[in-house]
Amino acid sequence: MPHYEGDLRAPAGARFAILASRWNPRITDALVTGARKAFADHGVEADALDVVRVPGAWELPQAALHLAASGEYAALVALGCVVRGDTRHYEQVADGCAEGLMKVALETGVPVCNGVLAVEQHADAEKRAGGSHGNKGEEAAQVALEMAELLSRLPGAPA
Repeated sequence: MPHYEGDLRAPAGARFAILASRWNPRITDALVTGARKAFADHGVEADALDVVRVPGAWELPQAALHLAASGEYAALVALGCVVRGDTRHYEQVADGCAEGLMKVALETGVPVCNGVLAVEQHADAEKRAGGSHGNKGEEAAQVALEMAELLSRLPGAPA
């Protein structure tokens, strides 16, 4: 009985993309830095990594769909930060973004790793963007590497 589990190695010739919201730039810039570091630490060359900036978290799924459909990427990392406010806008943006990213992954077969923070206040985001809770951008990039490697070895993967 075969056992499949991914590891943190990029498949040969693999390209990756980081999609990041420009909203809450202090947080998203730290998440992008963490993701870039994770890719570099695991052998992904800078020329095999693209960074795409979009206005906000709401726009991440559409950009992800465009990139995933291109067939050029082994995995995508979506990064952003949605902070709760006094309206339902928070739930609409955070939930819509997460659902959209999952839909892109399922419809295209390209892993879309969700590193979009949905937090109560900016202090919570700071803890997850290089603070006491680590860097979720780095973690999302590690998930992208592992999923790309795993999918390249599963039955039915292109040779």
